[in-house]
Order: sequence, then structure tokens, then C-alpha cells
Amino acid sequence: MKQFHIPMPMRYGMNTILIIALLAGGHFLMESGVLPRAHANNVIQVGFFIILAVSLNLTAGYLGQLPLGHAGFMAVGAYVGAIFWRSELLPDGLSIMVGLLLAGLVAALFGVMIGIPSLRLRGDYLAIITLGFGEIIRVLINNIPSLTGGAQGLLGIPRYSSFLVVYICVVLTCVAVHTLMKSRHGRAILSIRENEIAAESCGINTTYYKVMAFAFSAFFAGVAGALFAGNLGILVPGEFGFMTSINILMIVVLGGMGSMAGSVIAAAILTSLPVLMQFMNQYRMVIYALLLIIVMIFKPTGLLGNYDFSLSRILEKIVRRRRSGKAEKGGADHG
Repeated sequence: MKQFHIPMPMRYGMNTILIIALLAGGHFLMESGVLPRAHANNVIQVGFFIILAVSLNLTAGYLGQLPLGHAGFMAVGAYVGAIFWRSELLPDGLSIMVGLLLAGLVAALFGVMIGIPSLRLRGDYLAIITLGFGEIIRVLINNIPSLTGGAQGLLGIPRYSSFLVVYICVVLTCVAVHTLMKSRHGRAILSIRENEIAAESCGINTTYYKVMAFAFSAFFAGVAGALFAGNLGILVPGEFGFMTSINILMIVVLGGMGSMAGSVIAAAILTSLPVLMQFMNQYRMVIYALLLIIVMIFKPTGLLGNYDFSLSRILEKIVRRRRSGKAEKGGADHG
């Protein structure tokens, strides 16, 4: 029996319709006031962490490296976007797009600058040097008060990070990373993860692809940082410390290294749990930690391993099962 396959244009059409429906439904819930204010703000925060987790998954999951300076790129993007938006040079709509683009590009530039020397290293050494980079960024922000507000914080940032702005950026991030990983560049990145020596012996420029993945990752971390600034309206350097990088890495590990869907689900769970457990204020962080330990013991590969969600693949399986069930039933009736 010929297998059922959904044509590629139909797949894109289905995904586009689903995304538009989810964005419209979420926008309606946020604007109608159905969600309490704390939960509405949590939904926005989930969006930031999805972008951060998916972008870090590019280097930690798909590339197989261990960078610990993601909060540094987030900080660069946050301050670049905030300073640009405070200048009010452009109308709001255009200002949002230009601010996000500038935040991402400057963060990507920092990604290239730190990536070229550091990505020749591996394992623990890479983790240490990227961790040092993140701390250097935070110290620099503290010591340029005329530009960044220093330890007192940067105030008066326009609050541009609405639900639609944040989740359109989430969709664009996921589409960009997915498209990259399905291209020949993505296959080269995966080959470096599997066996860097073999990849290099086959003619793959491993340093180039490492820096490219690092720049991509930093770009989207910068965008997430700008959205973070546009949500709070104030920036304090302490928000971008070592523990922020650890929290993002924890989301990636919990969701599954190399699984975009896992990063999305883990970001939603880990960002929402502290808010949902507010009624257990004294014990919520203990329960939070216990849940993480239990997942890591019984599912060490993460919630989804390296599985990536595909709506069209699920529909194809359903149709095939129904067809095979009908064929078996028809054969039994004929017998």
C-alpha cells in the first residue's frame, strides 16, 4: 500500500494557520483581561525564556559545546535595545523593529568576538572562558553609569514588549533555527557534534561553523534581552549574573539537548512553576528543585530527548494507521 505523505506546501500552510490561530487566541486572552495580571506577565516571561533556550540549544544541543555566558549576550541586547528606545528617534512601530534588530546584531558581533578565540577550546575550558565573558559584560555595565545607569539601573525604558511582539519573535526564532538546522550548514553543525575530528577530516571548516552557530545564538539572545528590557521598563546589571546563564542551560538540559520542542516545553514549565506554586510560598523552591532532580534521575536525556515536534508527521501517522486498520478489517471481512 502506498504511504500517505502531506505535500510540502500544505505542511507550510497548516503550520502558518496554526501559528496565526495561537497568536490570535493568545492576544485575545491577554487583551480581554481573562488572565490575572501575574499570569499574563508570566506568559510574556515564558516567551523570553523560549527564545533564550532555543538559541542556547543551537550551541549546547546541536553543536555540542558548553557555553555559560548566554546571560552576557542577553545583557548586551537588553542595554542596546533599551538605550535606542529611550532615544525615541523613530515612530513606535519602526522603533521596535530597529531596536530588536540592533540588539541582535550587536550581541552577534560580541558572539563573533568571543567565539573566534574561545571556540578553539572545548569542554570545561570553553565553559570557563564564556562564563568569564558574561561576568566581564556585567562589570562593564556597572562601571559605565553615564550610558547604562550603572548599579542604580537604567530607567524610563518604553514598554514595547506586548504579547504579539514577544511571540512573533518566538516564532521567528524557532523558524530561523529550524531552517538553519535543515540546511547543509545545519548538517555540518551536527557533524561537528557527533565527531569533530571526522568532520574536519572531511573538509568541514569546524571553526567557521562553530563561530557561525555562536553568532546565531548570540543574536537571538540579544533579541530576548531587548524584549526583557521592553517588558520591565528598568534594567539592573544583577539580572544578568551567572545564575541566569545556569537557569537557561537548565531549561535546555531539562527539555532535551537538540530538541527545539523540548526547549519550548521546558521553558514554559520552569518559568511558570514558581508562579503557579505561590500558594506554597515556603516550600515552592524546594518542590521546584525536587521536580528537577526527579526528572534528571528518571529521564536523563531530558523530557523529549532529541525529538522535535512535527504536526504534519503526526497527521501522517494518524492517516496511515486508519488506512492500515481499514485494510486489515477489509481483509478479515473478505476472509
